[in-house]
Amino acid sequence: MKVLLLTGLGALFFAYYWDDNFDPASLQGARVLLTGANAGVGEELAYHYARLGSHLVLTAHTEALLQKVVGNCRKLGAPKVFYIAADMASPEAPESVVQFALDKLGGLDYLVLNHIGGAPAGTRARSPQATRWLMQVNFVSYVQLTSRALPSLTDSKGSLVVVSSLLGRVPTSFSTPYSAAKFALDGFFGSLRRELDVQDVNVAITMCVLGLRDRASAAEAVRGVTRVKAAPGPKAALAVIRGGATRAAGVFYPWRFRLLCLLRRWLPRPRAWFIRQELNVTAAAAA
Repeated sequence: MKVLLLTGLGALFFAYYWDDNFDPASLQGARVLLTGANAGVGEELAYHYARLGSHLVLTAHTEALLQKVVGNCRKLGAPKVFYIAADMASPEAPESVVQFALDKLGGLDYLVLNHIGGAPAGTRARSPQATRWLMQVNFVSYVQLTSRALPSLTDSKGSLVVVSSLLGRVPTSFSTPYSAAKFALDGFFGSLRRELDVQDVNVAITMCVLGLRDRASAAEAVRGVTRVKAAPGPKAALAVIRGGATRAAGVFYPWRFRLLCLLRRWLPRPRAWFIRQELNVTAAAAA
């Protein structure tokens, strides 16, 4: 009976999620600032936006990888592509990045926040120094980028697309500072959405809950600790783009994460059991 109930709920969520009236033509000529664009989901986001004819400013830490992605975007048909290498651990970087995008594109229709600062899974990763660094990269820089871009997004009635993680909704073991930063994102942008709504500011906020990132650095950080497989980058990226373009409040990829988030407080014991199945606890504790 429980299996049938969960299957039925899953089918309803799946039907709801994909009934989104996505119009690819709406992104033609859109002005997009995309962070974390050098690999994984961010790289695939850049390629999807390029195919759809958007004007792009890409940023990430590694300039050589950014140059490769920019070249590929031009081959895919992006009318304008610019890049700026920036380290989001620097408090000065976010404002410089947004100003660069405004100068190059004349304004913004989409701010897509995707960059992450990873940390190895394990007990040593929760030191005060690691936590401070992660909060700057994975939370404070998001706030800085948003604050600087919001006036332009308000003028264009644009969209904020925030790529987050299941660890920002469901806490798990051996990811303490990373999970803290992701929970902070959920609280900040949830509150900001309410503020914009009561002020009649027509800027959409789409929170995207993804699984393990499909990139080498993410896989290396959790090697031997988790049995979870990475979400395919192109499919996850397309789900993010659909959600942002349709101004959805939330995107969950894989879709079952929506159900897990819904049930996490109702069924704490099955959730704990599920998490234990995904972890190599001995390896994580030793890290």
